[in-house]
Amino acid sequence: MRSARALAAAMAEMYLNGVSTRKVSKIVEATCGFEVSSAEVSRAVATLDAQLKEWRERPLGEFRYLMLDAIYCKVREGGVVRDAACLIAIGIAPDGTREILGTALELGEQETCWRSFMRSLQERGLHGLVLVVSDDHAGLKAARKTVFPSIPWQRCQFHLQQNAQSYVPKDDLKPVVAADIRAIFNAPSLEEAERLLGITQKKYEKTAPRLAAWLEENIREGLTVFNLPAAHRKRLRTSNMLERLNEEVRRRIKVIGSFPNEASALRLMSFVLMERGDDWGGSKRYVTFN
Repeated sequence: MRSARALAAAMAEMYLNGVSTRKVSKIVEATCGFEVSSAEVSRAVATLDAQLKEWRERPLGEFRYLMLDAIYCKVREGGVVRDAACLIAIGIAPDGTREILGTALELGEQETCWRSFMRSLQERGLHGLVLVVSDDHAGLKAARKTVFPSIPWQRCQFHLQQNAQSYVPKDDLKPVVAADIRAIFNAPSLEEAERLLGITQKKYEKTAPRLAAWLEENIREGLTVFNLPAAHRKRLRTSNMLERLNEEVRRRIKVIGSFPNEASALRLMSFVLMERGDDWGGSKRYVTFN
């Protein structure tokens, strides 16, 4: 069944890249040894779309942790190539397993786009959250406050490290600052992390005042994870799991350049994510709950 779906996806992928149904038929005949008509190619694309829509709209249940991120692709819209954001959500269930909860394609990452996406997760039955993990994108942050106002937020520590570098005045100081921030994040307790943060702020008050102010305003957003069980902190302190998933999506779409429309982009994004979700289905627990 998976092979049949993969063949349907391959035909759909060729079609959305501008290959005619007649040429797709010839390619399938040459590679698979059997003939597929143009009408069958069209039906395969339509069938795949129905499967992907069903996957995107399937009912959800209880998930403890939620990770959110977006990946960009090029889409031709009204004769103009535009950046489109593929919004992605991953959940960690009470049994510790992970699941790709859904995706949506939007021409931007505005608050309204993220808010609509998060609410769609709720409408499909998402509940039981104790933590949301994401970066600090303004639209995502504002939408999260509206849809999940009472759920604690963990700002991705990896992105915090990257953001901090913009406030370091000298290149030779960047490794030192990175090490200081890493020490805060690797502290054994929240109290020790707060102590190290205070020392680090004071250290840069005169040599890098903008950095010191930024540390005061932002670093604590990456310390929420200290309220989790110690065994969960390493897994949930960054959105690296989602970043690795994004890399897989990028690898699959980079040969396309720009999609002819939003529907074709959503089709391929959904298929790649559904396929990866199938792989995760039999994997071991991502975290262990008592």
